[in-house]
Amino acid sequence: MLASKPVRRTLALDIGGTNFSVGVFADEILIGRATQPTNRLAGPLWMLDRMQEMVAGIVTKPAFDACGIGFGGPVDFSTQRVLFSTQVPGWEGFDVIGEVQKRFAAPAIMDRDTMAGALGEGIYGVGKGFRPLFYITLSTGVGGGLLTENGLYRGVDSYACELGHQTVLSQGPECLCGSFGCLERMTSGLWLERDYGKTAQELFTDPEFVSGYVVNLAQGLKNTIMLLNPARIVIGGGISKAGDALFVPLRHELRRQVTSWSKARIDVVPASLGGDSVLWGALRLALEGIHR
Repeated sequence: MLASKPVRRTLALDIGGTNFSVGVFADEILIGRATQPTNRLAGPLWMLDRMQEMVAGIVTKPAFDACGIGFGGPVDFSTQRVLFSTQVPGWEGFDVIGEVQKRFAAPAIMDRDTMAGALGEGIYGVGKGFRPLFYITLSTGVGGGLLTENGLYRGVDSYACELGHQTVLSQGPECLCGSFGCLERMTSGLWLERDYGKTAQELFTDPEFVSGYVVNLAQGLKNTIMLLNPARIVIGGGISKAGDALFVPLRHELRRQVTSWSKARIDVVPASLGGDSVLWGALRLALEGIHR
């Protein structure tokens, strides 16, 4: 009689500017998850302490074969270092991999959260079977990830798909990055609250607001479509939960903006894994990068 194959336990971490999450997987089954709001000024050790507590609340004896991490900012994938963190200060230069491996006694691998989101939706979600797949998150910030037939496309320096910092309004307001009129500055949840004094959830109940909002968002997605011609664009993050209130006018505006002679498809859909796209992508990062 053949011995049963041992179950691989993987820990997935999503380090974001609005929330941070942990997920525990048995093979490719999510057996538990937890989320908490991010305290942006508390620093990395505070968040990792909370993550340890969250994991302990899911499994009484945490023991993992690997850990995958999606980080909310630029990551040098080749060196596994955080390059910069605009939304959550204190992480630049912090040894995320070393600290996670010390706390959870498992090999760890990290990528930008939007790259993990592309991997999660492309393998397990609404992007399954669509290549190239472009994933964009609309949350505290705005970022993207490209999943091709050959895997994630990160670029030569791991800076590919940072579409949040393309200019969509040349005379627009200043962004945290120092430029003006960036897609992130015009469409992210952080700036919506600062500019309007309301949450994105409140704002998207107003059709007049949405009609103006989608003009800037469509400009950024038009650039993506004309440059990459993806088979599908998946939008995740908290703002994507607006559903038809966002996606119906967005698709209409995209068709208006995309160059008339272009026959590039306009297939834009919300993420199907809800707030867990990055966790599922972190799982896949671990399975592909460590379990070989």
